[in-house]
Amino acid sequence: MRIPAIHVFILFILVFSACDGSNDDKEAFVADIDLDKIKKRGYLTVSMDNNSTGYFIYRGKTMGYEYELLKRFADEHKLELRIDVTKSLEEAFDKLNRGDTDILAYNLTITEERKKRIDFTIYHNLIRQVLVQRKPDGWGQMHPNAVDRAVIRNPVDLIGRTVYVRYHSAHKSRMESLSNEIGGGITVIEDSANLETEEIIRKVASGEIDFTVAEEDVALVNASFYPNLDVKTPVSFPQQIAWGIRQNADSLQLALDKWLLRMKKEPVYQAIYDRYFTKRHESLNPENEFFTVAGGRISPYDELIKSAAKDLEWDWRLLAAQIYRESKFNPQAVSWAGARGLMQLMPNTAEAHGVTNPENPEQSIRAGKKHLLWLSDIWDDEISDPAERTKFILASYNVGQGHIQDAVALAKKAGYSGRKWDGEVEEFLLKKSKPDYYRDPVVKYGYCRGIETVTYVRNVFTIYNTYRELVPEG
Repeated sequence: MRIPAIHVFILFILVFSACDGSNDDKEAFVADIDLDKIKKRGYLTVSMDNNSTGYFIYRGKTMGYEYELLKRFADEHKLELRIDVTKSLEEAFDKLNRGDTDILAYNLTITEERKKRIDFTIYHNLIRQVLVQRKPDGWGQMHPNAVDRAVIRNPVDLIGRTVYVRYHSAHKSRMESLSNEIGGGITVIEDSANLETEEIIRKVASGEIDFTVAEEDVALVNASFYPNLDVKTPVSFPQQIAWGIRQNADSLQLALDKWLLRMKKEPVYQAIYDRYFTKRHESLNPENEFFTVAGGRISPYDELIKSAAKDLEWDWRLLAAQIYRESKFNPQAVSWAGARGLMQLMPNTAEAHGVTNPENPEQSIRAGKKHLLWLSDIWDDEISDPAERTKFILASYNVGQGHIQDAVALAKKAGYSGRKWDGEVEEFLLKKSKPDYYRDPVVKYGYCRGIETVTYVRNVFTIYNTYRELVPEG
């Protein structure tokens, strides 16, 4: 039987529409989960970046700007906070709408395109996007005005240049808009979906690419780790940073908005921001001079240091170098992360070792010694060479032994011994800032900005070598 052509056409349209509609339905589906259902189940799930500002583990403590804020919100509503680290923004959007997560906390810029897929809370920050670029060679010996002349300060000078941006980020649309505003000519390339903004910034610092774009607060923190970076050129007006929620989660949105409005008026809100962006940035600015060494002394606490070093079987000048690196011999020192005292002990570590007053030099050094001995026990069986073991102990003291054990596991997986620090385990610790590595099944502690710890170990030994030249061993 012959089917009339019009019927064939109608059948084709119906089939095509059905196929096309299934994709639309999948995209359009939004789970019906609001605050009442979240409270009934007892936990709040948040999609976050595993990076150096939003969410990370430091010395065994879970930290991060987004994490701290949302932990306070969850606690207020008597909810357990569960973190879901997603591989990409696209995956995070999908999980949110499917109901696998409840909040998207990605330092998100509010855009019209994103508002088609999700709703946003009121903004919790206003941030400009800035150009991330390298300073010229020899910038340290140049006048600041000469550096300014050597880098791009006028976005018009980006014509003919290529700017790499994070996949599915607001940076792409902003740079495309900027290109149109200045008459075209900027090539904008989305990097791999697996690369986060911080990793793309690292590529600029290393010379692999010339330009990327980042939120100003994130850029400033990263410029602290890579002094050759310039992040002073804005490429946008201040933009709203907010959390994403499902479009039908009205009660959750209202609760978050009310909470944010109240929190933004409280001093603790600014304190949390400063901890990760302002104070942390300032604390990482290195001083060029060591503590004044005169008369064979390094510090007012030499005798305490010598006694502790004897128990550790260390050269006391090495322990002095570590203490200088930790606190510059300031017993009232408080780090961005909340570590206190001469040996910058985190509150839980200090308590575990019997510290009642973290600003007391004797208590701080005694507790620091106990913690170093504890770390030594962890590495005794693994690292037989005393000189190598000391580096593992120092690295563990800085960032927590879990991250160092992860780096050892990665090194062994790659065919290395896992017992050598320089050029081996330190390299895999550096790789733990890359998704392909911190998401490896052998890794238990997630993201780590390894450059901080690698630099820490190197700095301690640099200071130690200086003390060895200037101060007698005894």
